[in-house]
This record gives sequence, C-alpha cells and structure tokens, in this order.
Amino acid sequence: MTHAQHIRLRFAGGLRLFLAARHRRSGGTGMSHDGTSTLGHVIQSLGVPLTEVGGLTVRGPGESAGRRVTPAYRPRDAEVADVAGVPRPQPVPAPGPPRFVLDVHLGALARRLRLVGLDTAYGNDAADDALLAQANAERRVLLTQDRGLLLRRSLWLGAYVRGDRPDDQLLDVLDRFAPPLEPWRRCMACNGTLSPVAKSEVAPLLRPGTRRTYDSFVRCRSCSRVYWRGAHSDRLERLVAAAREAALARTGTAGGEGTGGAENGAGANGSHPGTRSEPGRDPGSDPEQA
Repeated sequence: MTHAQHIRLRFAGGLRLFLAARHRRSGGTGMSHDGTSTLGHVIQSLGVPLTEVGGLTVRGPGESAGRRVTPAYRPRDAEVADVAGVPRPQPVPAPGPPRFVLDVHLGALARRLRLVGLDTAYGNDAADDALLAQANAERRVLLTQDRGLLLRRSLWLGAYVRGDRPDDQLLDVLDRFAPPLEPWRRCMACNGTLSPVAKSEVAPLLRPGTRRTYDSFVRCRSCSRVYWRGAHSDRLERLVAAAREAALARTGTAGGEGTGGAENGAGANGSHPGTRSEPGRDPGSDPEQA
C-alpha cells in the first residue's frame, strides 16, 4: 500500500488573491500529493497561474536552507514550497520592447496603452482561442483578468491585470513591464502610428468650428483618423503625465518623449473618406470613447 504524501505551499502576499477564500489570510495550504504531479501543476490546481509566479523554493525535513526549483519539479513527502510573485519589472524575451494583446474586457486599458505609445492589439470581439493564437504568433504579452486564459498551457506569456479602474490598470502594466514610453505616437482607435499632416490636406474633413480653431494635426497611417489638441486634451495630458511619473519612479527615466504628434495632443473629430463618420462624437479623443 502506497503511503500518502503531504506537502505544504506558502504563497507570497501578491498571489493570495488567486487562492480560495479559506487560504487567503494565511497564504498557505497543506495538501495531499500523488508523488507524480509537478509543482507547477499543483500551483495551478490551486488557482494561481504560472504567469504570475516568480521564484520557487523547496525545503525538506531537516534542511536548513531552501533549494531553488522549476515548475517541473516533483515535490517529495513533507516538503514545503515557497511561491514568490513574478519580479517587477518583469523582463520580456526579445525581440524589442514588450508588445501587448488585450482581451475583450480591457478596451479602455488598450486605449490608454496606445496613448502612451505602446504597441497594443485589441478587438472587442476576439475569441479566447484567437487571443492565444495572436499572442503566440506575434509574441505579444496577453493582458487579461481572466484566470482561465492565463492557465492555458499553450500561452507563451501573459499577465493578470490588477485594478478595477482603467487608470489603475495602466499604472499596473507600466509597473510590471517598465516599457519605454512614446506618448502621442499611436492611434487610440486602431493602434496605427501617427504622423503630422498639413491642415490643407484634412480641412475638407473638418467641421467649420474645428477649421477655425485649430492648425496642427496628425493622422493615423493605418485608419486615416485625424487628431488634434481638442476638448479632452487636458485629461489625456494628465494620463500621460501620470504614466511618465510612474516610469520615472520605476526606472529613473520617463521613457521616450515621442515625436511627430507629441506637440499636437490628441483629440479626434474628423474621418478620412472610406472610414465611418459619426457626427457629434469625438472618436479617439477620449480614452473612454475611442
């Protein structure tokens, strides 16, 4: 008859939100172990995605110091495993700075990430399997609040987004990945890049009041949406300032200052022929409305 094995896991404070309510206060739990399941499998069976886990340390009976192990390690009877959270800032495998893809529930965050110049894919109708395929094929970090997505074994890299408010979610992502910032460089509607455009080129697309009031414009190279410093510019500039302050606090640099559209702010009202026009609305000028 095989002797039942028992192990104990202790989770860092930042991981306790994933645990069942009865384990959150102590941050630890003892459990039976079949002797064959990996430590990574055990951790995920408790609701903690491995995308959120950093170092793993195991200590057996009589051992004064823990041993660093990987998720593939198979725990032994009476061992205690300490599970740390992912380090911040978290390095992202090359090439280049981190790029992101967001699930359908994080549209407001997607617009904020684009506002500060981060390459951010988002579709409000993307299915889970499509999100995983895009993340893997394009080497984008999948950002989500859906633990089920992060528990998928096929996902190359993902992150749980903390916070209920989009502004707080933005700061969480910046704190975790410390990406270089290039505000005012991306279209908040489609993620395309922005470039300056002469007023004469876009004047036929503008309402009379806009033509009289504004002179500096940028246009998206992908969807042709036109931007200028509009009614929402002060609010957007506050968001950018908060992002830069967060970057400065984390890395000592405020990230890239951006060029092209930086001096023009963001506030969109016009549309290019062939794109949809919605009179009376400022598509792209407000993170909540783009």
